[in-house]
Parts: sequence; C-alpha cells; structure tokens
Amino acid sequence: MNTVKNETIIEFEEKKSRFIGYIKPVSSVKEAEKFINGIREMHPNATHNVPLYRVVENGQEYFKYNDDGEPSNTAGKPMAEILNILDVYNVALVATRYFGGIKLGAGGLIRNYAKTAKLAVNEAKITEYREKVVFILDYDYSMTSEMESFFAKSDIKIIEQNYLDRISVKIEADKEQADEIEALNGVIVVRL
Repeated sequence: MNTVKNETIIEFEEKKSRFIGYIKPVSSVKEAEKFINGIREMHPNATHNVPLYRVVENGQEYFKYNDDGEPSNTAGKPMAEILNILDVYNVALVATRYFGGIKLGAGGLIRNYAKTAKLAVNEAKITEYREKVVFILDYDYSMTSEMESFFAKSDIKIIEQNYLDRISVKIEADKEQADEIEALNGVIVVRL
C-alpha cells in the first residue's frame, strides 16, 4: 500500500483557468476532512474546491470525493482514478479551480482534474505506507543519552517534549516498533 511522503501544493493554468492542487498524507477521516475544510476556507472565492480523500482507518477503507458543482464525473472521479492507478491511500487532496472565462468542456475538465491529482501525487512523492502509533514516554534524566540514541537509531519522530521532575516525550513510531518501545526498561510507556 502506498501513500505520499509530503504535504505539497502544485499549480498550473489551462485556457485562463487556474488549477491549484493541495495534497497531504493523513491517517484518519477526521484529519482528511479538517485539511479539506482548511483549503475551502483559504479559497472561499474559488469557482470550485473539489475534495477527495482515501483513508484506511481501523481496517476500513473510506474513499470519498465529489465534483463540487462541476458537471457530473468530470472532477472528483478523474482524480479518484489517478489514486486507484497509483495505488495511493491515506491521502487528502483538493483541486481548487478559478474559472478563467473559457469553457474547457467535459473532456478538458476530466483531463485537467486528473492532471491536478497526478502532478500533486508526483510532487508529494509516493512512498510505502507505514502505519504509525503514538506513545508518551516518561523517564528519569539519567536515561537522557540512552533514549536520545534510541530515538536516533529507530527513526522515531518526536512530537513534543517536557522537562519537569522527569522527562516526558510524545513520539510517533512505525507500528512494527511498538513491541520494542513497550519493552523499554525504566521507562513509563503509554500508548495513545
């Protein structure tokens, strides 16, 4: 299963219509909908903000798109086909269009919305999807160098750190690393 590596934006013009593609890797329907709503708020005057997300959450696939006022099956569906062809999941995508005064016709719309999705996916770089888990780790200051070494060699993303009586770190790691993290000695581990 593939996803995209980066959140990115692409833009091009076709017969004076401006197409802007926004894409982001996501891990939940809620995160996808928040991203889509954020883009709509950024472009309230756009002619169309065509939304799409494809998310596998708790073993269930959610694949949702619409044409946002474009003629039926000329916007959301061509974008969805690109995700199908490229086998991309856990992604949210919005194609924003500002109409330039020249009608593109159904074929032109299909081509340009598909192009928006393809350019956005390519720019965001396809990568193998790895399910992530979030933990809070709490440990004594004496373990600082040991834990920093563990984070570095394990390619763990540190989301948040707090230094009080003890060190508390919120991390994101690949699901395959969960057992190793839960087995850490001298560390209080809470899986979120």
